[in-house]
Amino acid sequence: MLPRVSATVAIPKPDLQQVFDNLRGSRLRLIGPTVVDGAIALGEIERTEQLPIGWSDEQQPGRYRAKHGAEKTYFAFNVGPHSWRRFLHPPRLTLFSAKANGKMTIEHDGEEPPRYAFIGVRACDLQAIAVQDRVLMNGSYRDPQYVARRSNAFILAVNCTKASSTCFCTSMQSGPRVTGAFDLAATELPDVFVLDVGSEAGSQVLEGTSWAPANAFDVGRATEAVQKAERQITREVRTDHLGSLLFEHLESPLWKEVSGRCLGCGNCTMVCPTCFCTTVVDTIDLSGRSERIRVWDSCYTTDFSHVHGGNIRPSLRARYRQWVTHKFAAWREQFGVSGCVGCGRCITWCPVGIDITEVLKAFRSTGVK
Repeated sequence: MLPRVSATVAIPKPDLQQVFDNLRGSRLRLIGPTVVDGAIALGEIERTEQLPIGWSDEQQPGRYRAKHGAEKTYFAFNVGPHSWRRFLHPPRLTLFSAKANGKMTIEHDGEEPPRYAFIGVRACDLQAIAVQDRVLMNGSYRDPQYVARRSNAFILAVNCTKASSTCFCTSMQSGPRVTGAFDLAATELPDVFVLDVGSEAGSQVLEGTSWAPANAFDVGRATEAVQKAERQITREVRTDHLGSLLFEHLESPLWKEVSGRCLGCGNCTMVCPTCFCTTVVDTIDLSGRSERIRVWDSCYTTDFSHVHGGNIRPSLRARYRQWVTHKFAAWREQFGVSGCVGCGRCITWCPVGIDITEVLKAFRSTGVK
């Protein structure tokens, strides 16, 4: 008999491969962390040996280093440059193609969207998926491509047992413990994975493993491991009245001060797991075949804010202010949630190391709220 939904079980760590095999047997494409070009990034995997076993990372503002050690851990690292939105909301998507051959013929891509199993989704990223669900699936304007990918996705989440110096998920109430909708949520211990079963699908993929109900000792060790990660988080953001504070200081000289350091590269928006801005590009070749392609865009690009008659955000100051106020103020008004989940990617992958937590503290220092 398989474990019931909401049960907590333990499996030997080598049995994770059986879980992988069961998922692939259901014709799901496994996407998980793997080492690519010296970084821990997301890619298609088939075997546990492709996970970053024995790898960890060090993150600081504007600095990332992956390093290999002797400890045989599977998930002893934090979030990298990729987030799951690149698979649910792809950075490049052909909407349709057309061929001029006497008359214009529209061709739609007949391929079914891929069915994914996401391996190693952290708590902050799970909340980020929930945020994009609100925007792209559960709101007034549904993205059919997102809906198809998201509806069929299996999620094997992982509780963090180590925190990066750039994490501030505790401030955003998004981690380090996994909450929300998942199929399985794992806590890695030296000898076993302690798994919370969150769905019938999560229960079924444990078939063939040596699962057993988790005993009090294992549950206690798993709880302590996550609490240890929580104690390691030192960055924080006060969220009370944050939206009104930012809106009341739209003309603060702090915007100019911070944007004076900003390169306008848009890295923060590219690595952010909740951003969803896109633009449409039309291409045509010499044969007369054309394509309409949707690609990621950023509020940091000048073209993004160009409308008929001019640019509504011509300065880098205005574009940086737009990003911050949307994430921490307007997003909540639009969608009822924060646009930030505290993953810290925007801090790590900013070339000049701008720290959003310090920026928000500077506005608090005005003493208004």
